[in-house]
Parts: sequence; C-alpha cells; structure tokens
Amino acid sequence: MTPPTVIVDSEALTRAVHDILVAVGEDPRREGLVNTPERVAELFTELYSGVGVDPVGVLVDARPVATEDNERGELVAMRDISFHSLCEHHLLPFDGVVSVVYAPGDRIVGLGTLVTLVEVISRRPQLQERVGEMIVHSLVSSGVAVGALALISAVHGCVAYRGPQQKLTTITVAAEGTLAKGTARHEALMLAGGEDWA
Repeated sequence: MTPPTVIVDSEALTRAVHDILVAVGEDPRREGLVNTPERVAELFTELYSGVGVDPVGVLVDARPVATEDNERGELVAMRDISFHSLCEHHLLPFDGVVSVVYAPGDRIVGLGTLVTLVEVISRRPQLQERVGEMIVHSLVSSGVAVGALALISAVHGCVAYRGPQQKLTTITVAAEGTLAKGTARHEALMLAGGEDWA
C-alpha cells in the first residue's frame, strides 16, 4: 500500500534553498551548485512525505489478514524496522531502527503494513519520543491492537554535528493499552529486543 502524496510547494523550496546558499556566502550559479536548489526540493518532498498524513489511516485502510480468533496469537512482533526522520529543532536527520510489538485486537494486518506505518510516521519533523508514541497510539486507536509497544534506537544529527559532536545512540520506549504496564510490558520489551531494565 502506498501512502498518499502530500502536495509540496517545490518552487518555494527551491527559492528557499537558493536563498540559504546566498546567505552562507555561496554562489548558487557556481557549476557544482547550479541544480542544487531543485535537488534539495526533491529531497525535501521525500523527507517530509508524511506531513499531513494520518497514520491511523494506514492501518484502517489496510486489508486485514484473514484469521480466525484463535489464530492471531498473543503478541505479534517485528524487529529492526529501519527509519529516517528529521529533528524538529534543527531539521537535522536522525535514523535508526524500531521494533514494534502488539497484542492483536479485532484483526491483524500484514507485516508490510507495519513498515508503511513507521515510514509515514517518520517522514515529518519531530522528536524520537513522538515517533514511538504515534506508532503505539495508531495501532491501538485503529483497533488493530489492544496493546502496543515500540522500542526505538537512533543516532541524531543534532548530537553528531553540533554540541557534543558524538554519534551516540538514544533509546526510547513507548507503550499503550494492555502492554503499557507490568508483566505484559516486560514481556513485550523482551520480545522487542530490549534489555531487562525492570
């Protein structure tokens, strides 16, 4: 399933990149930079393709996997879905992997739909914590899950290229519904590949 395309003002982006090049003292007419504003506008169209897209719609619109009630299992997990996003404070990239665990609700969706969900959510300026919160909330509020947990590990450009200038790994956990507390949360965290932090 392909998520809907957001309409981006490519001309405005092209002008903005041109202005940035001028502002930092570069000549946008220089041979190596002649097409850079257009290329960056194309890149931004891709990087921000999740803006305005409701992630719950990805799950609601997905074709459910045909199962009987007793075939859904207790937990469904998919580990190490790679993603790329942009920090909303500096517009620098952060990327890493997310592992998603959910307790099925009234239906299950294909594993590829989980990947699409992560892609749609990550393609917007935001915080790593919000990526996890949006994933679990989308799964639960859509009815696909009665509980969900997301374990995210990422490296942030704003830490690597400014401030401490280190490629440090940030780990966040988000959980909602039946996997938010107690033994169920612990089991989901272990299934996601987390350490025994309890």
